Amino acid sequence: MSALLAALLAGAGAGAAPAMVVIDEAATVREEAPPHGAIGLSTAWRISDAVPAPRSFEFRKRALHVGAAIGIHRIDHDEIYYVLSGTGIVHSDDEEKALKAGTAAWLYQGAKVGIRQTGSEPLVLIIAYPNQAAAQ
Repeated sequence: MSALLAALLAGAGAGAAPAMVVIDEAATVREEAPPHGAIGLSTAWRISDAVPAPRSFEFRKRALHVGAAIGIHRIDHDEIYYVLSGTGIVHSDDEEKALKAGTAAWLYQGAKVGIRQTGSEPLVLIIAYPNQAAAQ
């Protein structure tokens, strides 16, 4: 074996990334009031909670039941709401926009944001944002 190959193999484990984690969302589901005001009911899949620390971002799925909302709150990071199904209205500072399946709202650090379900079906979202604890 060449010295270069031996060095590469010896260093393969040094500084290597952790092993991947595969998560079944069914293991993370719970019924609860949505955050930031407890407006209505929701189904939450706290998917990234199953990932060992440290992790650099959060990845969640939430179904806002009819009439439910994530209340308006200031965010200290960028955040993305991606709509899987249903309809809703997203709020960022003094602006509101309609969302439907296949649309995303990119919300910026410092904004006051929230989202509410509209229509007759639950609003199902993927929500992703950086993990502030990991950044410190």
